[in-house]
Amino acid sequence: MDLPALINNCKNQGLNERDLVALSGGHSIGFAQCFVFGNRIYSETNIDPKFAQQRRSTCPRTDGNSTLSPLDPTPARFDTAYFTNLIKKKGLLHSHHQLFNSGSTDGIVKTCSSNAKAFSANFARSMVKMGNIKPLTGNKGQIRLNCRKVN
Repeated sequence: MDLPALINNCKNQGLNERDLVALSGGHSIGFAQCFVFGNRIYSETNIDPKFAQQRRSTCPRTDGNSTLSPLDPTPARFDTAYFTNLIKKKGLLHSHHQLFNSGSTDGIVKTCSSNAKAFSANFARSMVKMGNIKPLTGNKGQIRLNCRKVN
């Protein structure tokens, strides 16, 4: 999605731009499979060329779809490196780049990049807000035996 669609999607759930950026910071931890971001590293021009080339070396156009790539340089640490990468045009996913692309969330990304305490506080508040969005309970809820697929 582009930034207006991301913002609108959050707004429809009672979340604001600060929540969007803070919750996206959850991508400070983890990995993504190549098929999720392949189009970005091969087709988009608003990406650091060296970063794109690094990702292409481990994610070929074919036969690399399930290969994992870190979402940021410190995939096992909850930190602000994710946001620093966005500023450097090294966001792995298309939606990552949308958060810092001359739009209304640029200032929030800069703050999160330079102020770990602010990011952590925003993340905690936004997680609580997100956790309270229409929780499904009882027989309306869903328990996944395998988190990779919907039962």
